[in-house]
Amino acid sequence: MAHKVFIDGEAGTTGLQIRERLEGRADIALVQVDPARRKDAGARAEALAEAEVAILCLPDDAARETVDLARAHGTRIIDASTAHRVAEGWVFGFAEMAQGQRAAIAGAQYVSNPGCWSTCAIALIRPLVAAGVIDAGQPLSISGVSGYTGGGKSMIAEYESGEASGSFLYAAAQGHKHLPEILKHGLLTALPSFVPSVGAYAQGMAVALHLPALGPEGFARAEAALRAAYEGERFVSVVAASENEPRVMPQRLNGTNRLDLSVHGNPETGSAVLLAVLDNLGKGASGAAVQNLNIMLGVDEGAGL
Repeated sequence: MAHKVFIDGEAGTTGLQIRERLEGRADIALVQVDPARRKDAGARAEALAEAEVAILCLPDDAARETVDLARAHGTRIIDASTAHRVAEGWVFGFAEMAQGQRAAIAGAQYVSNPGCWSTCAIALIRPLVAAGVIDAGQPLSISGVSGYTGGGKSMIAEYESGEASGSFLYAAAQGHKHLPEILKHGLLTALPSFVPSVGAYAQGMAVALHLPALGPEGFARAEAALRAAYEGERFVSVVAASENEPRVMPQRLNGTNRLDLSVHGNPETGSAVLLAVLDNLGKGASGAAVQNLNIMLGVDEGAGL
């Protein structure tokens, strides 16, 4: 029997890509609401009552509203918004993040899908803190670039209409919405400095963690810690720096659910830059949601991916 899944917000960028990954699967039956009633709480409540799992692709306040609607029906939730990424009672949906995380997702009622920026940052930072390569309280610096699809409907409209045409930095005031989840799930005790940018292209992301004072021994330990953390993982790989040089191409993994990590810099001085590359709409959003759904349903983790 097919598992019934409701995508609340399926008309948005993330929702559309989730639907594309699910609609051809024989093991999934999509529960849908008449487009004319998609903001009708009663119609959404009916869909939630029918669904086994609901995937929320909504603004934060709307996601909280859907969670309230779903409680009476016992619907399991995957929330792709930022509303619940550090909330009590929610499991963070990054299966490769730590030992036991996959099992926690499998048994969870509520799963918060990670953000694209935070997936990259946490993937780089957490293994180094856990292995003692860097201190949880040391000042860290993170930068990166994403395609404009990471900014949602309004930013996509800016670029596609021609209103925006170039690249830009943003969130320099250190209030980026992903910082709380990077702090918590990166095992940090001090907020990192984070300056992201948007490129004049649609899709793909590269994130850099700057560690200029790692030292020669720390440089070697950093790569060893990453390899140990993700050994045998299907979607996360630690690759040789040569695969990302001399130019780091953010679009390199577009259309996949993969995340590639690499260690760059000068091993002799120990000045390092750790890089993460993924598709911000794949492993950074829709792909991760489908991966979490598969884990929750107990089916092949790579189904539809």
